[in-house]
Amino acid sequence: MPYPYYYGFDWTYLVLVLPCMILSLWASSRVNSTFKKYSQVHSIRHITGAQAAQRVLAANGVGGVRIERVGGNLTDHFDPKTNVIRLSDSVYNSTSVAAIGVACHEAGHAVQYAHNYGPIKLRAAIIPITNFGSKLAMPLILLGIVMSALGNFSYGFVYAGIACFGFSLVFQLVTLPVEFNASGRAMKAIETGGLLTGEEQRGAKKTLSAAAMTYVAATAVALAQLLRLIVLFGGGRRRND
Repeated sequence: MPYPYYYGFDWTYLVLVLPCMILSLWASSRVNSTFKKYSQVHSIRHITGAQAAQRVLAANGVGGVRIERVGGNLTDHFDPKTNVIRLSDSVYNSTSVAAIGVACHEAGHAVQYAHNYGPIKLRAAIIPITNFGSKLAMPLILLGIVMSALGNFSYGFVYAGIACFGFSLVFQLVTLPVEFNASGRAMKAIETGGLLTGEEQRGAKKTLSAAAMTYVAATAVALAQLLRLIVLFGGGRRRND
C-alpha cells in the first residue's frame, strides 16, 4: 500500500477533508446571512421569540421549562440538565420571522425530551463516550506510531485511536435526525398555531434549513476525517510486515 504522501504533500487532506471544510464554511456563512436577512422581516402578529417558544411548549403540553435570555449571536440552545431554553439577544425579544423560527426550534428540543424522543435520548447518552473518545483518539494514534516504530508493538493503539475518533461520527449521525425533527416540530407548531403568515413561514423555514446544513456539513467533516485516518494509518500493519 503506497504511503499517501508525495514530496511532503498529503493528498488525503486535499481530496477528503478540504472539500468538506469548504462545505462547512459555506454552511456557516449561509446560516449567518440567512438569519440576518430574515431578521429584518418582522411578524405582523408581533410575537417575540420567547413568546413563540412558550406557545410551542403549551401546545405540546410541556410545562416546567424556563425560557431565559443569553448573550451572544446564534447561541440559542435547550439545556436538558436545567430544563431551560436559552435564547440569544437577537432572538429573545425579536419579532422577526428568523427569531421565531429559531425559538420554536429550541422549543422543539424541549418537546423532544418531554416526549422521550428516542434519538435525542441516545445523543445525550453517548455524549460522555464521544467526549472521552475524542480526547483519547490522537494520543492513542501517536502512541501507537511511536511504539510501532520501536518494533516491539503492533498497531493496536493506532486502531484503537481510530475507533475512538469514530465516536465523533456516530454522534454527528445521531444529531442529524434530532435537528431535522426539531425543525419539523417547529414549523408544524408555527403553522398550526398561526404564529406566522404563509409568506413569513417560508422565511422561517429557510432560516432553519440553512441551520440544518451546518449539521450536514459537520457530519461530512467527521466522516472525511475518519476516512483520512483510515487511509493514513489503516495499513500500518502491512507496511511494517
